[in-house]
Amino acid sequence: MKDWIRTEKEDTMLSKLLIHSLVVDTSPKRNSVGKYVALKIQKSAPQFAEAALHEIQILSAITKGDPSNTKFVGHLIDHFKHAGPNGQHSCMVLEFLGENLLRLIKYNRYKGLAMTQVREICKCILIALDYLHRELKLIHTDLKLENILLYSTIVPSKDPVRSGTAPVLRRPTASEGTNSNYVLAVNSSEKKLKQKARKAVARISERRGFVEGVGKGGRCLDGIDLRCKVVDFGNACWESKPLAQEIQTRQYRAPEVIVESGYSFPVDMWSFACIAFELATGEMMFTPTAGEGYSEDEDHLALMMELLGKIPRKMTACGARSKDYFNKYGDLKRIRRLKNLSLEKLLVEKYTFSVTDAHEFVGFLCPLLDFDPEKRPTAQQCLQHPWLNISS
Repeated sequence: MKDWIRTEKEDTMLSKLLIHSLVVDTSPKRNSVGKYVALKIQKSAPQFAEAALHEIQILSAITKGDPSNTKFVGHLIDHFKHAGPNGQHSCMVLEFLGENLLRLIKYNRYKGLAMTQVREICKCILIALDYLHRELKLIHTDLKLENILLYSTIVPSKDPVRSGTAPVLRRPTASEGTNSNYVLAVNSSEKKLKQKARKAVARISERRGFVEGVGKGGRCLDGIDLRCKVVDFGNACWESKPLAQEIQTRQYRAPEVIVESGYSFPVDMWSFACIAFELATGEMMFTPTAGEGYSEDEDHLALMMELLGKIPRKMTACGARSKDYFNKYGDLKRIRRLKNLSLEKLLVEKYTFSVTDAHEFVGFLCPLLDFDPEKRPTAQQCLQHPWLNISS
């Protein structure tokens, strides 16, 4: 598999930078045929090697079960080990995809997408979740905007396949983590690589300053391919073998995870509902913060109760951490005054939804946000919901 990286010099550059994606030739036996892929390189420490092996096993099962590549999940093309100065790095060769959905929201200046666009994206995610849950018995456990990638780039000129120009690398920022699907045009000259990287960073910085301006409306997204794939299965687990009690990124975390009452597929459905809301409004549904006398977990539960009503006794009493947050009456111990506002009213008053759009959207979302995980609909059931088939 050394053919994935072209020269010893560039090989060393890659190991130093720990770059997560690059341009390579996927047909080393037929060099006249080239294809863009993404390369995810893990750190060499033992714990990272173990995590990489787990992800490779998960991705292998996902790819094997989807030979026609129609389930809207990222595929593993190949994997190999690379010996660098600090040890061996596990490398995964993945499909080349576009930006994540967070970048789409940023591109749209943090404004909500049109409901037809939200529906299109939701269908892709639900097909992926139905495949993972029903066919593979896999729980993603970290579903969020950053872990869902568009089929291609938002701006066609930035797509090497559509534009015919080689992409350039920039280092992922701390906020983007290790999941950014940027690519490296492998050059024989390190100097040229650095020059191109600097130019890329400058262009991206300029773009950020423009799209994140205050008071501007959303962009026209017509013509953008909104098909997307669920990716990053590093934290995924089999239903029969849960890996950790604390899962999910904070803003997308389900209540049963907070109180530690056990989890299964419904945690992904809760996260999906949070994603759908964020796509439609441009803002996260829940953004908890710790305050004087209460924790981030408690604020998170309070925000849920303000929007969705009182948490049932089953959850306020039976979780391993329920007693840390709730009294015997099912009320929060340290946050007593809640500002209740229904989800439908929030959409109309804050996000200027029409009454009809808000009512229809809430009809789709609310069952997914049921505090009782057993009552949440499955991905398969969601795909049959009338809201997904509204044409206007």
